[in-house]
Amino acid sequence: MVMTRFGFNIKTRSGQRVDNICIMAANRQDAERRLRQMYHHCEVIACNSEAVRRSDPLDLEAVIGMISNDPATVTGVTRSTLRNKSRTR
Repeated sequence: MVMTRFGFNIKTRSGQRVDNICIMAANRQDAERRLRQMYHHCEVIACNSEAVRRSDPLDLEAVIGMISNDPATVTGVTRSTLRNKSRTR
C-alpha cells in the first residue's frame, strides 16, 4: 500500500512557528484535516510530501523460521514450548 507522508511547517494561532509535523495520509486534504484537529486555526507556511510504501503485516511464521534457522511449523513451536516447560518443573 502506498501512502504519502506530508511534512508541514505551520504558524499557530498564537504566532508560534512549528516545523516538521509529519502526517501520513492518502491525500493533502486529509492530512490538513488531521493537522487542524491538533492545531486549530493554524496557518500552513509550507508543505512537503513524499510517497511511502507501507510494509506488509508481520509474518510470525517467517520470523520464527529466521530465529530457529529452519522452516517454522506449529509442531516445532509446540515441541520447543514443551521442552522449556519440562525444564522449569
